[in-house]
Amino acid sequence: MRFPEQLQKYAGRWGRRWRGCRADAALAAAVFAVVAAAVLSASARDAGADSSRVPWLGWPLMTVACAALYWRRTRPVTVCAVTLIACAVYYPYTEPDGPLLITFVVALYTVAAEGSVAVAALLGAAAMGFVAYGEVASTVNHLQDATLWLLAGWFVAVIAVGGVVRNRRAYLREAERRALAAERGREEEARRRATEERLRIARELHDALGHNISLINVQANAALHGLARDPDGAEAALGAIRQASKDALRELRATLGVLRQVDEAGREAPPGPAAPGLARLDELTGRAGTAGLAVHTSVEGEPRPLPPETDLAAYRIVQEALTNVTRHSDAASARVRIRYGGDALHVEIEDDGPAAAKPAPGGGTGVDGMRERARALGGELTARSRPGGGFRVRARLPLRAARPEERPEERPGRRPAEERSAAS
Repeated sequence: MRFPEQLQKYAGRWGRRWRGCRADAALAAAVFAVVAAAVLSASARDAGADSSRVPWLGWPLMTVACAALYWRRTRPVTVCAVTLIACAVYYPYTEPDGPLLITFVVALYTVAAEGSVAVAALLGAAAMGFVAYGEVASTVNHLQDATLWLLAGWFVAVIAVGGVVRNRRAYLREAERRALAAERGREEEARRRATEERLRIARELHDALGHNISLINVQANAALHGLARDPDGAEAALGAIRQASKDALRELRATLGVLRQVDEAGREAPPGPAAPGLARLDELTGRAGTAGLAVHTSVEGEPRPLPPETDLAAYRIVQEALTNVTRHSDAASARVRIRYGGDALHVEIEDDGPAAAKPAPGGGTGVDGMRERARALGGELTARSRPGGGFRVRARLPLRAARPEERPEERPGRRPAEERSAAS
């Protein structure tokens, strides 16, 4: 949680507590005023406005019981016990008595609303025990039988109302907690999707531009060295550069089109070039051939329409593997095998170059990008040196895209030394 949010949370909590303290202080003062007025009124009726007949013990008990209500929210059980004891002492030993029982009723409600209904029930039962004992022990019948049961009913009603308030507060707190959790979940999901989209676009840019720029670099070197000795070869190299740059621009437009969801007028953007797939495999291998790499392609199984994400991933894996061969290997030829299985598409690219050296620390992201593409679909990819020399990339791509919870997690650890990482 960020600091401004923490500050706002604590400020709101202290603000509510401060408002609650002021309300409790006002309640304690109001109850004291009501009890004192009732006692003085009864004393005035009995002694002509002479308050000297109120025993000295009555006022301290009234003050303690009413003042205790100030702490009723922070110490509900203690306050209820204090008011109960005060009432138990007040009524037998003061004359005339007043409605000090109000303090116990308020405290009993607070215990049920802020603390525990069971504890409130025990305190209510204790209060009724005190009342019953006082009535039995006294020679004067202060309460009629109906009044005694009415008092018990009031205690039960107060506890029930407090329990309802407690349950409602708990429900509102839980609803608020769930709303906040849902909001955080939506924010995290939005961030996760944004991160995945950025990574996807980064892979697209790396694979599309990296392949074509690698071809441009190879053909530019060929043209530079063949200008004087082989003009026809230089012209062919420049033509290949022109085609590669055209393809790079097309791929760039297709990738950037993903970022343009709506135009300035709010209308949906016109569709861009279609995403590449295995239907353009011959075109891809043909471009690699112009760089001097002989590429042999074989297809096993019955070709059939593939899910768009699988078709694109297969194309990009072949593209990146051929780019790595062109840039990082002295291979003269490469072989691309596509096999259509019952539930997965198998892609294999291998070259006849020398054994791959251990990649330097901080290498590129070519192999990582291919592996991420395969894992995003619930598949797998391996890239390692061949025993007899050269390099092999194998990928298994399920024909059903995996849901996020089905995707295998990236396991920490070093990659095998024989894996070649392509520079970005």
